[in-house]
Amino acid sequence: MMRSETHARVRLMLVSDRRRSGAGGLADVAREAAAAGLDDLQLREKDLGGRALLALAREVRAALAGTTTRLIVNGRVDVAAAAVVPAVQLPEEGLPVAGVKRAFPGLEVGASRHSVDGVRQAADDGADFVLLGPVFATPGKEPRALGLSVLEAAARAVNVPVYAIGGIDVARAREAVAAGARGLALLRPFLSGSPAATVAALRSALA
Repeated sequence: MMRSETHARVRLMLVSDRRRSGAGGLADVAREAAAAGLDDLQLREKDLGGRALLALAREVRAALAGTTTRLIVNGRVDVAAAAVVPAVQLPEEGLPVAGVKRAFPGLEVGASRHSVDGVRQAADDGADFVLLGPVFATPGKEPRALGLSVLEAAARAVNVPVYAIGGIDVARAREAVAAGARGLALLRPFLSGSPAATVAALRSALA
């Protein structure tokens, strides 16, 4: 059975794709989304080397200055530390959560997982939040969609926030939250229209 309650403040996360961020670049997207109330921006640019990723992280961090939006660097703990950002997101096949927590106590650590057991283990290892997905079918990942029942089981299994990722859009936001998601991570909805309008539409859908 789906949870009937909703959380007063579901966190909204923009997952980046700088190559499709428009003429103003990722910094402009970050600035506009943050001003509209975006909670998290995950810098996921896996094709970039360390130096280029560090430069981009610093550029986006400057764009977010004075806002409450949390910047998260995907995969590269060294870049997250060097850029002095609040958090790092660790892929399931990446560095161990517990080891990163010990080595970088000042960083919040998110973990990407694809099963209830994976979410539970990440939380046990000290993850501050977990992204679970793909919850809904996404292009090229249709057979891997987990569904709302897995999201609900994962959210019930741990005390840390579980974000839903994969196929999340304005139409499905309420379903994911009703299943227990305390955060929504999105990429494609931020690629059409203005970032501020996307944030507003999501907040309206969850109201």
